[in-house]
Amino acid sequence: MQSSIVYLDYNATTPVDDRVLKKMLPYFNSQYANPSSPHLFGMEILEKTEYAQQDLAHLIGCKPSELIYTSGATEAINLALKGIENENRRHIICASTEHMAVLDCCGFMEKNGYTVTYLPVTKDGIIDLHLLKDSLRVDTVLVCIMLVNNETGVIQDIESIANIVHQASALLLCDATQALGKIPIDINTLGIDLMPLSAHKFYGPKGIGALYVNTTVARLKPLLHGGQQQGGIRSGTLNVPGIIALGEAATIAQKEMIIETEQIRTLRDDLESALLKIENVFVNGYSAKRIHNTSNVCFPGVNAQQLILSLGNIAVSSGSACSAITNKPSHVLKAMGLQDHHSLSSIRFSLGRFTTAEEISYTTETVKKLVNKLRQ
Repeated sequence: MQSSIVYLDYNATTPVDDRVLKKMLPYFNSQYANPSSPHLFGMEILEKTEYAQQDLAHLIGCKPSELIYTSGATEAINLALKGIENENRRHIICASTEHMAVLDCCGFMEKNGYTVTYLPVTKDGIIDLHLLKDSLRVDTVLVCIMLVNNETGVIQDIESIANIVHQASALLLCDATQALGKIPIDINTLGIDLMPLSAHKFYGPKGIGALYVNTTVARLKPLLHGGQQQGGIRSGTLNVPGIIALGEAATIAQKEMIIETEQIRTLRDDLESALLKIENVFVNGYSAKRIHNTSNVCFPGVNAQQLILSLGNIAVSSGSACSAITNKPSHVLKAMGLQDHHSLSSIRFSLGRFTTAEEISYTTETVKKLVNKLRQ
């Protein structure tokens, strides 16, 4: 165990499942045709991408035609926010705990004439529905609230949020990047209008994602112009291996989600139970509804970056991988009311499909020893 990597950073990225890799490999060399080509070879590849699109659509309960492929969730978020321009509605509401991809896009929209309201959250990271309702205006075009927070695992009541948003005739953008493949998602039940997602968060490859668009209410302007692929909304030659992989990852998740959830939850609970025995340790968002694979744990008196480096072969993080290198207090934890010294003492443990009980046991024992040492 000491010589191998103990990977507990699944919210940053996941390994590609061998079954996904096997499915996508032929599309790099033997089945390489461009799906936009008019010949038989190209049409055969197009048919395979359409099957994969159906598999992904089945996972979230939408029509295949409502999916736009992108390079990942960040591009999907940019397309949703920047493509939804509305001259009559120039107000956006955004949760203060959103991923930086959403927050940075909202900042861009502010510079381009939009007004953005940043909603605070409770100490458990939950949106106050009354405050959301009071924040809506006649010119609100879009509300951005993620389904599962990438740093704490807190799950928002999206169905109730959608009802409030739609009463104001606004659209709901719900980043489901950390939820897809882990918990059931039905976009019709939840009432989501725009939903970004990414393959590498649920055992697919990096570089492929998608945006679900409720085409009955949302009209997007393209960010990329070119060959008119995907109805002209996102031009460019389709990433065939990525699309095949995304479809296969969705199929596996559909089949194995229930059993996998229970296995991972048991390991996560064992991890938390052991770590909470350390003096003064607490879990951020502990009393909120959280996804089964994530624990954000505060170790008062310990610098998180120092602890992460001391852990050596145990891979964890202090928050979002996109902002980990800044070594600044997490904007998510600050929004939840944590003081900077507690935020800088917090570590995210995120488990996944290949996590073992042996790894959890080894991790908890190692963390206990290091916390006591660093506190001294």
